[in-house]
Amino acid sequence: MESTLAGIDGLEALPRLGGMARPDGVAIVSERFWAFAGVDGTLREGAMPAPRERLRKVPLLRGLVRLGLSLSPLFRNGGVAKPRERLLLVAAVAAPLLFAFLPHRASLIAGLSVTLALVLWLLRGRTLALHGAEHRAIAAAEERRLAESWRGAARPTRFAARCGTNFAVLVFPVAVVLQRIWPFAPTVYASAAVVILSLALTMELWLAVEASTRRVARAFLLPGLGLQRVTTREPRLEETRVALRAVESVLSRELSA
Repeated sequence: MESTLAGIDGLEALPRLGGMARPDGVAIVSERFWAFAGVDGTLREGAMPAPRERLRKVPLLRGLVRLGLSLSPLFRNGGVAKPRERLLLVAAVAAPLLFAFLPHRASLIAGLSVTLALVLWLLRGRTLALHGAEHRAIAAAEERRLAESWRGAARPTRFAARCGTNFAVLVFPVAVVLQRIWPFAPTVYASAAVVILSLALTMELWLAVEASTRRVARAFLLPGLGLQRVTTREPRLEETRVALRAVESVLSRELSA
């Protein structure tokens, strides 16, 4: 493994990676492939769906497509999550649609409660440490320090600007503002429209921040980076190696494709 990682470190260009921590392992994704390395030593691999090129250029829609693709390893058959878990995730996402019929204050409290419960459930077990390991492994790839990180000689940051935590921190205020200014009567359809539009607008903001080189744009990431002190934990070497195995799997297939 270390020799393979050292070979990857010597390459000039690598595809951009993302990831997702789970209680039992780490998923790493590129545009074309995903891999899930379990703490039990198992490794699952798959291909990412390829959206039509024109969908990548349509404002608002492109953000939703990108968000959907990032969740693909969770919801597809043979992916990371079990069927019962996928149903629970869908229920948690759909629950806010029913809150449209509640008074604003009650709707806000219910939404916060469901969100908090979902976050606590997602961060159960060893997820916090594996979340930090996921960020460290991706940073190691970007810094070409994969082999050093495998040995424990390097410990890249456990915080990440592209983490979903940062996105979640941005999407909540956008959704609250949209709900307050939404001109139509509360219905399931209107509530669904608010949720979808909130996600799409936040993804556009997210893409703009990623593309910007101005420091003021990075200010949008500060709340999420601060929250990562809660949603990540300093990983042990064995947990970092779990994430590195997934990184190696994805990059090896990318480079051989």
